This record gives sequence, C-alpha cells and structure tokens, in this order.
Amino acid sequence: MDTLFSLAHGFTVATQPVNLLVAFIGCFVGTVIGALPGIGPVNGIAILIPLAFSLDLSPVSALILLTSVYYGSMFGGRIASILLNIPGDSSAVVTCIDGFPMAKKGLAADALAISAISSFAGGTLATIGLTVLAPTLAMAAIHFGPREYFALYVMAIVIVGGIATGNPAKTLVAGLLGLAIGTVGIDPATGIPRFTFGAYELYEGIDFVIVAIGLFAISEFLVYIEQRRSGPVEQVPVGRRSTALRRLTYPATSLRAGLLGFVIGVLPGAGATLASFMGYALEKRVSDKDGTFGKGDPRGVAAPEAADNAAAGGSLVPMLTLGVPGSGTTAIMLGMLVTLNVQPGPLLFQQQPEIVWGLVAALYVSNVILLVLNIPLVGLFAKLLTVPPHYLMPGVVTVSFLGVYSVNQNSFDLLMMVGFGVFGYLLRKLGIPLVPVVLGIILGTPMEQSLRRAMAASGGDVWTLLESPLALALHAVTACMILVAIVREARRRHGEAAAARGA
Repeated sequence: MDTLFSLAHGFTVATQPVNLLVAFIGCFVGTVIGALPGIGPVNGIAILIPLAFSLDLSPVSALILLTSVYYGSMFGGRIASILLNIPGDSSAVVTCIDGFPMAKKGLAADALAISAISSFAGGTLATIGLTVLAPTLAMAAIHFGPREYFALYVMAIVIVGGIATGNPAKTLVAGLLGLAIGTVGIDPATGIPRFTFGAYELYEGIDFVIVAIGLFAISEFLVYIEQRRSGPVEQVPVGRRSTALRRLTYPATSLRAGLLGFVIGVLPGAGATLASFMGYALEKRVSDKDGTFGKGDPRGVAAPEAADNAAAGGSLVPMLTLGVPGSGTTAIMLGMLVTLNVQPGPLLFQQQPEIVWGLVAALYVSNVILLVLNIPLVGLFAKLLTVPPHYLMPGVVTVSFLGVYSVNQNSFDLLMMVGFGVFGYLLRKLGIPLVPVVLGIILGTPMEQSLRRAMAASGGDVWTLLESPLALALHAVTACMILVAIVREARRRHGEAAAARGA
C-alpha cells in the first residue's frame, strides 16, 4: 500500500507541466537520436547534459529529461534496423534479423508498429518491476561477481547457435571471428598492445559502431552494386499496415522477452544488447516451429524490442538503489545526479522520495508518449522506402560515413568501416551470418575481463569458476542447452536419412 501512495505522489510530480514538457522533448529527441547510426543513447544523453544544466532544471526534471531520451533512443534504434538494415546501436542489431526481411516483403509499416508496441510493452513491464521489486532485485544482483558474469557470458555465446539460421558450424565460426576481433587493442591486464600491427588508432580497440555499420550498411551497398550489375534492382515495396493494431501485438512474446530483459538489465554491466540477443534466442527456441525466424517473422521483431526496452528500465534499478550504474548510459546519468548533489543508493528512497517516485511515474508517462508519438509516424517512416534505390543507397552510405566520423573525428575509422564492409560482403557470399560476429565483439571484452578477475582473485585456480553455486547453475544450463542442440541435430539427421531410405 505504501508503494501505491508513493507512486501516486510520483504522478503529481511527473504530471507537472514542466516535467510533461521535458518528457515529450526527451522522447522526441531520443527517437531521432536512436534512428541515427553511430550516436546511440550514451552519446545522446552526454550531448543533452549541458542543456539540462543551462535550463537550470531541478534534479527530478533533469532526470526525467535524460531517461526520456534513453527510452526514446531505444524506441528509435529500430527504425534504421528495419528500413535500411543499419542498426542504430548495438541493441538494435537483432532487430535487423527479421525486421529488414519484413520490410523487403512490403511489411515495413507492420514491422515498425510491432516494434513500437513491443517496446511499449517491455518498457512498461520494466517500470512495473522497478516499482515493485527494485530493492529486492538490487540486493540479488550484488551476488553476481566475476565468476557469475563469466558463466553468463559463456551461456550467451552458446546461445549464438540458437540465433542464426543455417549451418551451426558457420555460426560458430562467425562467433569466434567476433571474439577474435574483440581482442584487438591494449591488453587490460598487462597493458601490452595486441594485434594492433603498430597502428596507434587500434590501441583502444575497434569501436562497435565501425564494425556494425561496416558489416551491415556497407556490405548491403556492395550487394546492391553487385545486383545492379546483373540488372535493374527491384524497389522494395512499402505497403500500408496490413492488419489492425490489435493483431500486431504479441503479448506472450513481449511478456517472455520483457521479463528476461528486465532481469538481465538489473545485472550491472550486462546491458540491453545482451538482453536483446537472449530475448530473441529464447523466443526462437519457444516459437520457431516452422523455421520462419530470420525470414521475416514478426515475433523476431517483437522479442528483441521488448527485451532491450525492458533492460533499459532494469538498468535503472542498481543505479537508484545501490548507486551502481547498470549500463554506460546510466553511468552518465549517475554522474549528473552526483553533480546535482543527489546521491543514489539505499537511502535515496527515504531521503528524496520525490525524485525516485517522480522518475518512476515519468517512465509510465514517457512510454505512453513514445507509443502515441511513434504509431502515427509509422507510415511516414515507411515512406523512406519509396525513394529509388539509386538515390537511397548512396544516401545510406553518406549517413554511414557521417555516423562513423562523428564518433572520433578520425579518417582511419572510415577506412576501417570500408574494410569491414568488404569483410561483411565476403562473409555473406560464404553464407556466414553477420549477427554472431557482432555478438562476439560485444561480449568478448567483458567476458575476458570477468575471466581475468576471477582468476586473479583465486591465484590462478581455474576451478574457482565452478565453486560458486550460481555460476555452477549457469554452466549447468549452458551444458543442457548444448546437449539439447546435439540431440536435435542428431534427430534431424536421422529423419533426413530415414526419408532418403524411404525415397
């Protein structure tokens, strides 16, 4: 009952005219930021922090502005993924798998609507979890140490086999390529450069934005050139929304992926990217009975969108209750709060409840604003596909170059992007999926860091990875998943052999 009273008080704060205005501005700006490749929520929030100070906003209004930008960028990241096969940020990579094939079938408007509705469902589910379970979940997250995180990342890498369609061996090769690319840069333990070949630009590693835009956007442009040489390229049909909105909701999918995404988001450092991959993999295992995932299945759009938006809300739990950022975005928000003399932590709920509950109530409001803002714009976004390919594709390449150059203002990054574009084109020709490469790059660094910390704490004893009950449970789940995959593959081959004998 106390929670309901506190939430009611929070709505009185969130519905003040100035807070409603900053929430709307944050949602709109965040949607635009999310749709632009290379910027992402972290950079978007960092850009807007000076604005929050210059407007002399109160701590709760400033926090509402930045969290609205955060939620809006998670919504907006799907737009380029679905329409152009260019992920706006790392968590939008998975949406490309089924979103872009839907757009190529003339279902771009449907895909955008599904994404908006699922994002709303995931964000609302996370806000409910933040309202009811925040302190409990935050205390549970404390028990995750290096051993547990390593086990979690191992499980995520194994799940790669469940994400991509086609040859499991090629999927494994793609994941290992991603892990190898992730090792480029300064060794975090010894400070020795690895695989930099004397190039100082590689000392900090290879930025995800460069890899993602190169692998997806530039390789897509190269495929277009190849198709153009063999004849005129057929324009992607746009189409209008083919079904009513109520038929574009996938409640079971959104619930499963949203719950998983929220739990992953609560874990500091796990992030929305891991949540979107695991949400997609879970839904594929549960629902892909006919092998339609990866070919434009609407559930393949709903699952990652619900998961990554739920993870965005979940990442606020450790920030507010423990003062520990759950992601890079919340780390920036945490720094801003400290600058405003607000100290997140266990006492924040008692000492400054208007900030906490005003933010929670504003998250409900922001989700509604984003849904109302995005659904009417679905048709407008889809109209982008009416641009003839010989105009659209050069525009995509131009935006890609601008997005990559905006990160570090370094021409070397542009060369790297083109190189990864050629690399992605070759992988496509060989039938090797691109998404596992990206996942390997994203998870490689935190996985290595967790392993090194666990080994350093145990004096090099490898058995320490199995001494934690929680880590052991995660490894057991991973082993079961591998076993199930082996059994399924054996049954499939047995069935094919029996069919061949019968023929």
